[in-house]
Amino acid sequence: MEEFQFKIELDVRDYECDMQGIVNNSVYQNYLEHTRHEYIKSIGLDFAKLTEMGIMLVVKRVEIDYQASLKSGDSFISGLRMVRLSPLRFGFEQFIYRKSDEKLMIKALVTGTSINRKGRPELPDELIKVWGLE
Repeated sequence: MEEFQFKIELDVRDYECDMQGIVNNSVYQNYLEHTRHEYIKSIGLDFAKLTEMGIMLVVKRVEIDYQASLKSGDSFISGLRMVRLSPLRFGFEQFIYRKSDEKLMIKALVTGTSINRKGRPELPDELIKVWGLE
């Protein structure tokens, strides 16, 4: 299993599965987003406070490579690493592994940026420092 800046253990719930008994493709985006939100909280950032400060975090692109399917009752590890993609963009490299055998289920790259009060991309120094993207 990969080394991560942050990881969380979650369980598949029955209602997240389709008629084939596997996790619906769209549900993986919820898992990825939940992991990002928990990571951001774990490092002391708060979305409401960031917005009040005029820092709006937005997703620009999501790339998901599906490797295998989770099923109802599976436990899994969702982990991420932060990467700097450009002066204005950052990425969350994200991975989901089934806990029972550490098999890779998906890998994803979620590209984001920060929008300022004028609606323009801007990556504030506060975010660069706290995410270790210097």
